[in-house]
Amino acid sequence: MTFSIDLNADLGEDDSAEAMARDIAIMDVVSSCNIACGGHAGSAKTMRAMLVAAKEKGVSAGAHPSYPDRANFGRQSMTIEPTTLKASLLEQVEAIKAVAKDVAADITHLKPHGALYNDAQDDEILADILVEIAHMENLALVSMAESAIHEKAAKNGVRFIAEAFIDRQYTQHSRLVSRTEAGAIIANDTERVKQGLALVKGQPITAVGNTPKIIPAETLCLHSDSDGALETAKAMRRALELEGISIAAPEA
Repeated sequence: MTFSIDLNADLGEDDSAEAMARDIAIMDVVSSCNIACGGHAGSAKTMRAMLVAAKEKGVSAGAHPSYPDRANFGRQSMTIEPTTLKASLLEQVEAIKAVAKDVAADITHLKPHGALYNDAQDDEILADILVEIAHMENLALVSMAESAIHEKAAKNGVRFIAEAFIDRQYTQHSRLVSRTEAGAIIANDTERVKQGLALVKGQPITAVGNTPKIIPAETLCLHSDSDGALETAKAMRRALELEGISIAAPEA
């Protein structure tokens, strides 16, 4: 195989020294990253550290906005007025763009976080908001293929990057299993890499109920806060390279 795949990681969600060191180490492995920008986590300090590291390591950096809900780490759905949510998301994107300008780094894409990411796959209003922001900010949009976001991005001329997850289980409807359910997170490194290779090759993975599903993927996500994330990232990259698959950020 001679094609390439993007490896991305959600970073800057913990300002402890240990977590920041781990995130910076992960950037030696991945080709793009999504940096928390205040909605669920993140601060000017973490954004700056992640952006500086991404620039130094040649990693494509993106904004990772969320429902404005730090108390629940952005992982619970919110009932929020669309105008209020859009204003919050724009504020988050502008916050990271301001830091990026200060350190002479680029923001290339937008990937929603947590519950917002999941909700927007099938919610027309949320999908509209995210597509509008990506269009306004001239950013690519990272999300699930065959979703409301994908459809609306295509209709509005927004570059769409189809994402799949190596450490999450999928439902029979090609959506992520809720983290509240047993088995939602794939904990075994071997199984993570196995799923990642299948996703890249366009082969079926095993979803809930032993259902085979093919999930389109231009980028594979590695959650930095999953147990053993750095080791998983290294193992995934090694496995891909052994298959002759190169690691590179998506073309603009």
